[in-house]
Amino acid sequence: MSAVLPAPRFGSGGAEPWAAALRGAVRSLLLVPTDPSAVSEHLALHRWTTAADPVDRAALTGLTGPLLDIGSGPGRMVRAAIEAGIEAYGLDADPAAVETSRATGIPVLAGSVFDALPDEGAWASLLLLDGNVGIGGDVAALLARCAELLRRGGVLVAEADSDPARDDVTDYRVRDSEGRESDVFPWSRVGLPALLRNAHDFALDRVWEQHGRWFAALRAL
Repeated sequence: MSAVLPAPRFGSGGAEPWAAALRGAVRSLLLVPTDPSAVSEHLALHRWTTAADPVDRAALTGLTGPLLDIGSGPGRMVRAAIEAGIEAYGLDADPAAVETSRATGIPVLAGSVFDALPDEGAWASLLLLDGNVGIGGDVAALLARCAELLRRGGVLVAEADSDPARDDVTDYRVRDSEGRESDVFPWSRVGLPALLRNAHDFALDRVWEQHGRWFAALRAL
């Protein structure tokens, strides 16, 4: 397994606004760069915490199980995969995400993608959606880890940033509607070209765009 030092988790620490949002106590979140000249962005909290939409479900097309959704949050993609007849599990390092998922019957593993995980090298499908390709702030390391988890020929579906030119690592905080903030964490933002440049252990199956969201299906070599 790749040796990668753990990075602070998305939205963790401080006032824990991400955990509050998962528990339904917060209705909106901002992704706030530490650079005061940069622009904050509204996060897609409603989409993440409700049922999978048609764009989400289309990302499951052709996938088989066992499937692991990395950074699964409250588990909408795992539920959608199971409803589609795919054996599926979530993976999340946030205790509130694990608690929320398990409370609704979603099977989820607790921990980081860089931890030792069950069935390494045997997963048929992986998901990196909703910006989760940014986990840890190192896209190349994250994709290399995904290749370790997949069996040969297994498929990773990764969502890229809507800006094709984007390729950066930035320190952020998550801020809720009451102004409460998380600790700082690194996050990568990559458009499709940068995503594909970092996919050294994969062959490209296909790319597609749907309602402004960009995806790539990558097959492990």
